[in-house]
Amino acid sequence: MESIAPLWLWVVFVVFVVAALFVDFVVLKKQGAHEVGVRQAVNWSLLWVGLSFVFNALFWWAVKDSTGSSAIANEKSLEFLTGYLIEKSLAVDNIFVFLLIFTYFAVPAAYQKRVLMIGIVGAIVLRTVMILVGGWLLAQFHWILYVFGAFLLLTGVKMWWAAGQEPSLDDNPALKLLRKLLPVSKSFDGEKFWTVENGKRIATPLLMVICLVGLTDVIFAVDSIPAIFAITKDPFIVLTSNVFAILGLRAMFFLLQAAASRFHLLNYGLAVILVFIGSKMLLIDVFKIPVAVSLGVVLSILAITMIWSAKTAPNT
Repeated sequence: MESIAPLWLWVVFVVFVVAALFVDFVVLKKQGAHEVGVRQAVNWSLLWVGLSFVFNALFWWAVKDSTGSSAIANEKSLEFLTGYLIEKSLAVDNIFVFLLIFTYFAVPAAYQKRVLMIGIVGAIVLRTVMILVGGWLLAQFHWILYVFGAFLLLTGVKMWWAAGQEPSLDDNPALKLLRKLLPVSKSFDGEKFWTVENGKRIATPLLMVICLVGLTDVIFAVDSIPAIFAITKDPFIVLTSNVFAILGLRAMFFLLQAAASRFHLLNYGLAVILVFIGSKMLLIDVFKIPVAVSLGVVLSILAITMIWSAKTAPNT
């Protein structure tokens, strides 16, 4: 797997992610369990988005410096931006499932922040492995692109038909399996994952939530990672755009939590995006859609869907 990014930029990226997670955990520990307000979520969201753009600017400069070409730097930074936007967009559907899980288990607002923080660390580790494996497979077997494309196309169609249905965890096979494997207490014990009842050490509902959040991210990663590979095959761009989108996931969750009803039609837009990206992958050897066009299509679909959602939002 070859990447246009110089080695020092890989090092900068790893150091930044480790430092960001460390600071986040330190802040989380000092603040303790508390409910995240909209203002705090907005500030953190703006910070993560800003840092992503700063990193993209550094990436542009590194590519220009190593290749001596502004055109190549523009193309690669645009690939990062498009991949970042796609991951951010698909993360919205992820967030709605998180909301469903938290509501189903009646997770107190004060505990949700820690659950998401742990989930983000797990997602970064898992997706790094999946991206590196996916990049190697694509380098070895070109035909896998067609498999990814067909999978995204079918997933988009399925998402469209399921968009209007009321989601439920009652028949979720993962939840049923977890309940068989782990005895679970009926109530929370602060932010603990294990508690003691009748002299036996058993799991708390918070541990079940962590497990479901992790499984949910695995499922959504199967969609989002091939989607970014449709934009670029450079493992550095795929990994960094994915991780930067994930780092802002927690703030994005609390931001959308307050306005979930206003985005009730967004799943239709996400379905169309997946169908478009899947079609792009299936046509890659016939006609290669420029990255700028892909970015414009994704932005347009999101804008139309969000405006449509706002106009038809139910009165609260």
